[in-house]
Amino acid sequence: MMAGVAACGPVEDKAKAPPPSTPSPEAVLQTSPVVLFLGTSLTVGQGLDPGQAYPALIQQKIDAAGLAYRVVNAGVGGDTSADALGRLDWLLRQRVDVLVVETGANDALRGQDPAATRDNIRAILERARGHSPAPRLVLVGMEAPRNLGADYVRRFREIYPALARESGAALVPFLLEGVGGEESLNQADGIHPTAAGHERMAETVWRVLEPVLRRG
Repeated sequence: MMAGVAACGPVEDKAKAPPPSTPSPEAVLQTSPVVLFLGTSLTVGQGLDPGQAYPALIQQKIDAAGLAYRVVNAGVGGDTSADALGRLDWLLRQRVDVLVVETGANDALRGQDPAATRDNIRAILERARGHSPAPRLVLVGMEAPRNLGADYVRRFREIYPALARESGAALVPFLLEGVGGEESLNQADGIHPTAAGHERMAETVWRVLEPVLRRG
């Protein structure tokens, strides 16, 4: 018996198995579901640090809520709805689990026919729905400047709820709710919100986006 025990050797001499590897935070982040914001300078956060733009503030809310999503800001200053449509296929080459569409503001500033804006946004939503796998959709509404006339303002406003119903997208009625026209919440150009304005925009978007993320 003693010989048998000696043959086994001391327990501490046995080679220890290495501990299982743990993914780095960076690796976890890269595999997280993606919320992609397709937008204009309002999404970019023109005139601000990137961390002050509302998509970055949404990321903070996602993290605080314990939801495993990664925000990608794909806003481009000056983008029209046609520009957004033109770069959508390239953006959908990466993983996109939720697509937030913020476009149309520059169309209105240029007085573009609301029917053309509607057709471009419809094409964005249809193309996203046809992608495999299809992302969940959030459509962010905009308003046209009042100096374009009541008829134009009405036609432009009608674009977003109609397309949200048609596509099944969740609707943020108006991105600049409580911000547009408020001097204290806009930069000197009167168009681009301040950091405080983006905080309010993040709250507006989060009210609609959070349930979409939780359903996922």
